[in-house]
Amino acid sequence: MIAPHRASQMPDDQRIVITGIGLTAPNGNDWATYRESLLAKKSGVQPYEIRYFGKTLAGVCDFEATRYQKKKEIRRGTRAGSVGVYAANEAIKHSGIDWENTDRSRVGIYVGVTEHGNVETENEIFIIKGFDYDTSCWSHHHNPRTVANNPAGEIALNMGITGPHYTIGAACAAGNAGIIQGAQMLRLHECDLAIAGGTSESIHTFGIFASFNSQNALATHDDPTQASRPFDKERNGIVVAEGGCLYTLERLSDAKARSANIIGELVGYAMNTDATDFVLPNPERQAQCVNAALQRAGLNAEDIDIVSTHATGTSSGDTQECKALREVFGNCKTVRINNTKSYIGHAMGAAGALELAGNLSSFQDGVVHPTINVDDLDPDCDLPGLVLNEPQETKQVDYVLNNSFGMLGINSVVIIGRV
Repeated sequence: MIAPHRASQMPDDQRIVITGIGLTAPNGNDWATYRESLLAKKSGVQPYEIRYFGKTLAGVCDFEATRYQKKKEIRRGTRAGSVGVYAANEAIKHSGIDWENTDRSRVGIYVGVTEHGNVETENEIFIIKGFDYDTSCWSHHHNPRTVANNPAGEIALNMGITGPHYTIGAACAAGNAGIIQGAQMLRLHECDLAIAGGTSESIHTFGIFASFNSQNALATHDDPTQASRPFDKERNGIVVAEGGCLYTLERLSDAKARSANIIGELVGYAMNTDATDFVLPNPERQAQCVNAALQRAGLNAEDIDIVSTHATGTSSGDTQECKALREVFGNCKTVRINNTKSYIGHAMGAAGALELAGNLSSFQDGVVHPTINVDDLDPDCDLPGLVLNEPQETKQVDYVLNNSFGMLGINSVVIIGRV
C-alpha cells in the first residue's frame, strides 16, 4: 500500500498530475525508447567536434525536427527552440488531449533553461568575421533568437498557444524548476494545461566546452560511451549534452474528467540556494532542499523508493551530493539511488526533466535503471541503495525523488508519486 502523502488530502483541483511526456535525448527520441536504452545500458555519448575548441565528446540528439517544423522555421529559429517544439508536440500527442478543441488561451508554457543566446551569438560573430566584422551583415533574426523567452516562445508560435509563455533560468536545476512553475500556475488557475520541463542546446556553443576544460572539469575517455562516470573513482569531468523533456501537467480534476492516463502526481517539491560559492555545491543546503520537499509532501525519507541523483561526474560535485544524500537517506534500507547522466551526459537545463522521465516508468515495471560505468566506486560516493551497472527489480515503486542542482548554488527537488 502506498504511503499517504499530503497532496492526497487536497481537493482534486489542487492536485497536479503528469499526463504526457515528450522528449529527445542522446539515446532516444521518445519516452519508451529512452527507457529501453536505460535498461539496456545504452549510452548516447559520441565523438564530437566544434569550432575553435576542436575534438571532444558530447551527448548528441538526432530527433526529426521537420516532423513539426518547416525547414524555413528551423533556419529562422534556434536549436533549443526546435528541441522544445519537438518535445512539446510529442508531449501533447502522448497525453491524448483533444488538441484541436483545446482552448489554447488557457495553456501555459514553462521551459527551464541553463542559458540561451550563446549559440546564436557565437555563430553570428563567426559569420561577420568573414566580412571584416561589418555589422551591416548581422542577422536581423538575432534579437528574437537570443531573447531569454525564445524556446518557450517558439513553442507558442508553432502550436498556436496564446496563454502565458516564459523560460525559467535556473542553471542546471531548470528542468525541475519548469515543472514546479507549471504546477504552481495550475494551482493558481492561471492556466488549465501546462507544458513544462526543460530544454538545452548547450553542445552547440564552443564556450561551454572551453570553460569546463579550463576548470579541468571536462570528461575525456578513449571510449566515448564510458566517459560519463559519476561515482567512479576515475571520473574526470562532465560530458556536455543537448536534449529536452517537456511534460503535460493537469489538475487531477481535469485529468479525471477526460479519463486521462495518469503517469504520476507531483506530491512534493522545493527550491533553495547555497549562497556559498559560484560552483562548489553545499551539501548542507542540498540536504535542506531534499528535506523541505519531503516535508511539503508529508513523507519520510523511508517512503522514497528511488532517488535520481544530479551527480555530474566531477570529483567535488559528486562527493558533495553524496554527503547530502547520506545525511537524509543514510539509514534507509529500501531506497534505491541511481544516475542518468552516466548514459547521456549532462543536458544542463533539460537534465532534471530528462532524468525524472528515465525513472517514471518504474511505477509500471518495478525496475530501477542503474548508474553505468562504475568500475571502481569512490568510497566517498558509497551510499546505501546505489544501483550500479545492472538494473534492479523491486516489488513496487511508489515515490521517485529527483535531485537537480546548478551553478550559483541553486537547488531543486521534485517528488513524484504513483497514482
